[in-house]
Amino acid sequence: MSNVVVVAEVVAGRVAKPTLELLTLARRLGEPVAVVFGPGADVASTLGQFGAASVVEITDPTLNEFLVAPKAEALAQVVAAKEPVAVLLTSTLDNKEIAGRLAVKLDAGLITDAVDVTADGTLQSVFAGNWTVAAQATRGIPIVTVKANSCAPEEAPAAGAVEALAVEISDAARGARIASSQEKAASGRPELTEAAIVVSGGRGTGGDFSAVEALADELHAAVGASRAAVDAGWYPHTYQVGQTGKTVSPQLYIAAGISGAIQHRAGMQTSKAVVAVNKDEEAPIFEMVDLGIVGDLHKVLPAVTEGIQKLR
Repeated sequence: MSNVVVVAEVVAGRVAKPTLELLTLARRLGEPVAVVFGPGADVASTLGQFGAASVVEITDPTLNEFLVAPKAEALAQVVAAKEPVAVLLTSTLDNKEIAGRLAVKLDAGLITDAVDVTADGTLQSVFAGNWTVAAQATRGIPIVTVKANSCAPEEAPAAGAVEALAVEISDAARGARIASSQEKAASGRPELTEAAIVVSGGRGTGGDFSAVEALADELHAAVGASRAAVDAGWYPHTYQVGQTGKTVSPQLYIAAGISGAIQHRAGMQTSKAVVAVNKDEEAPIFEMVDLGIVGDLHKVLPAVTEGIQKLR
């Protein structure tokens, strides 16, 4: 069976959910080979549980000292060794750059922001999520970045055998060095880009996100914010949803006090279901919702939270 390289995202020693989705999609194309930038033994059992026949670990310290260029070079060497029919990565900012660099190195086709991958082709989200089109790589092997929450992870136990691969990183790739980094404080909530439910607050919160956070916690959801809320200093930039923030595609997106400017919609309009709460009945967000509530979020959200608590 043909190999399919899957680049694994490991955060704080845990395999990220989008990686499990990639393994599920990869099994449609062939036999998944997971690539871990770092030690692979600790996560091999999880990767194997979801179909990884083998786990390639790359422990070169250069990968963490510099930006994305060394990872692209390392992946090119993995492709040379494994000869896969495709390479799949989660659609993050870093991974899109890695995928682009890898495509150039391999003279291969690149597809970003895919929402489905099959042996017959790929569905791709384009124009800030306004359209979904069929796409195929016509040159070399397809290198595909896939949006989180594009499919449900499905277990399919495989060997998950760990093998180390020594890579050579060129001096040219040792460009921008990472001078320092800081771990994001743990909130106890899901990661924004991989959460099944997202509750976002905007200008209508007035800077008070307590109702947004309370509902998110009750739903085991992630918290997001609009650019207006972030620019006002009400919430950190890492939680911004939109064209200049993060792109999310959850099963349910709740927009509280967000008008729905095109820049925000670009970051969430591939959500499976959208609920909006806004005092302005003319707010653009209501043009795209499955359920719209005209009202004060500081009254509506606590009522919803209380209702869920009673049901439980």
